[in-house]
Parts: sequence; structure tokens; C-alpha cells
Amino acid sequence: MKRIAIEPRPNWSAEIEALGFDFYHAEGIPYWHESAYYEFTSDEIDLIEAAANTVHGLCLQAIERIIGERLYPFLGISPEVGKLIAKSWEDRVPCVYGRFDFLYDGSEAPKLLEYNADTPSSLFEASIVQWNWREQVFPNADQFNSIHEHLVERWRQLLVGRWLDDGRGNNVADRLYVTTAAPNPEDEHTVQYMGQTAIEAGYKVKYLPIQELGWNGTNLTDIDETAIRQIFKLYPWEWLVAESIDKITASGSLWLEPMWKMLLSNKGILPILWDMFPEHENLLPAYRDPAKFGNSRYVAKPMLGREGQNITVQEGSTIIAASKGTYGDGVFVYQGFYEGSVHDGMRPNLGVWMVNDTSCGMGVREDDKLIVSNGSRFVPHIFN
Repeated sequence: MKRIAIEPRPNWSAEIEALGFDFYHAEGIPYWHESAYYEFTSDEIDLIEAAANTVHGLCLQAIERIIGERLYPFLGISPEVGKLIAKSWEDRVPCVYGRFDFLYDGSEAPKLLEYNADTPSSLFEASIVQWNWREQVFPNADQFNSIHEHLVERWRQLLVGRWLDDGRGNNVADRLYVTTAAPNPEDEHTVQYMGQTAIEAGYKVKYLPIQELGWNGTNLTDIDETAIRQIFKLYPWEWLVAESIDKITASGSLWLEPMWKMLLSNKGILPILWDMFPEHENLLPAYRDPAKFGNSRYVAKPMLGREGQNITVQEGSTIIAASKGTYGDGVFVYQGFYEGSVHDGMRPNLGVWMVNDTSCGMGVREDDKLIVSNGSRFVPHIFN
């Protein structure tokens, strides 16, 4: 695993904008960075891919335990919502995708930081933008990236054999709505990209800002009062539950990601994983009580935090690093600190993508700080 400096393409901004990637500046600082790239060996990629598949399997076992033992309070989930999650799981409501965050130092096994299983970000840049970069800059190299192909195939799997009725005898299995809160250029682009992969699989797709979802007393509807039977969202389940759970359950619509993903996207699962699989090579110690770490360095994370907000790195009561945000009033979990690797002062975070149950690609985010945030740079990668 190496970080290698390189001259960016002379017209790099025009190239990525031509792909539709027009949200790559954060406060004037380019979020996409191609003045360097990460190079891996094929053995390292095999190791990272296997780690994601392994940890995904551990997470599914954790779901069985949480539901079987009704451990919802450890994730801040009410018993009423827990029943809905359990039904979603027992009905095997399908999923589409998710993203693991791993740290890897090039020698030890990759270590799980968290599972972004409900509303993962940086999809388009991982799937499309860095692949375009590889084709132009390193056409003879490979990249851990078959995300697009796996997404299209997953939509095909969901389309075949799904017979949903709109109440008037009309089959609507091939109709899919995609939604998120607007305006938000990154999220809107992500759901529209997901819609495009569904179109390639044979769906008829319509984009609808979540603020425009309607309700006719029986069904969720679009602005034309057409019943919505299938909907892909980039909007946290905990927000939906707080805002519209009665309508969501009464409508019977198929939601993707499914409600059982609430268990995986909640960082409260980290202590449960560690309790179930102590000393597993891909896991870091995680507890609900920071005293378990004594004077060792650990990381405090809000259970429902996002985008690296309100995270602190501590040694006992001494704060080493901290990030601001809007999740500081929530419940926290505590995870052992892991250094990972440092290259030219930058710390890479590996975002490994799952489609259904299969690891199929990776994006690398880096920062010179201990805490990777929403503004940390995306850097392409190759392997040989």
C-alpha cells in the first residue's frame, strides 16, 4: 500500500464535471483530489475484500441476536419500532447497498470503524469518477471497482419475480421512485445515479424530493397522486420513523434500504459485535462505558452520528482531537483507537462497498487529521 504523488490531469475539473460530478468543492477546497493516488497489491485488495465480506456476515449474525434477545434499548430503539424492524428482517425485505469504513496499515488485518448501511455517501465518485480517472491515467492497471455492474445486477434481481399491485390490478413491479431531502446536490445526485442503475436494469424511475411525498389516507403518493409502491431513499430511517412511521407502515410500500438496516447503521452495534466476537482480527474493542479503556486511547462516537461529526479521540479525560457537529446531545459508544497507516502526513480511510451480500469496490478518503469528516478528500486508487 503506497501513496504516490502525481500530476493531475490538466483538464481534471472539466473531465469530472462532464461526468456530472459537480459537487466536488467544499468551501472552495476541492473534495476530489488527483494530485496523488493509492496503489495496492492484488493480495492487499483480496484481503480488504475478504474483510468486508467477513464483517458483513458478522453483522448479519448480530442482527439475529439483537432481534432474538430484543436488545433494542442498547441501540436507542423503542420496542414498538423494534417490532417493525423484526418484521422487516423476518420478511426478508431486500437490501441494495452499504459501505464499510476500514483502517488498514498494510500489514495487520483491516479494522472496522463503522458500517454506513442505511445512507452511505461518496458512491458516485467511488463507482464512476475514479474509474474514469483510471481509464485515462492508468489504462493498464486495475481498480477494486465493479460497483456499477453490481448495482445494475442487484436491481435486476429485485425486478425479476416481484409482483406488486397498485390496488387496481395493475402490475407496478417495474416502477421505482428515488428520493432524498432537497436541496442537497450530493444526495440528489446520488439517488439520481441509483435511479440510472435501476433504469439500466429495466425499471421505470421517477425522482421525487422527499418533501413532495404525499398521503391519500391509504397510500404514499407522488405529486400526481399516483400510489408509490417501491421507493429508494437516501434519508435516515431514524428521521422517517420520527416523522411518518404510521403512514409508512400503513402504506405497505417497499422501502429500500429496508428498516432492518437501522440496526447496522447504528453504531450501537459495535459493542454488540465486540461482545459476540471478542478479539476478532477485523474488529476493534467497543463498549458503552469509556471506563473500560482506562488510560488507553479511544474514540467516542455518537450512536446516530454522521459525516464524522461530534467525534472525540481521548486518553482518559484528555481530548486529543475533536470534531464539531449537531449530534453532541445523543448517546455515545466508545471504540478502541487504531492508528492505521500514515502516508505523507495523510491518513487514509477505506470505504468498502457492499451490494447485497458482496463486496465489490472501494473508495479512499484521506485527511491529515485523526478524524475523517465529510470534507476529507477523495483520492483514487489502483492495484497491480
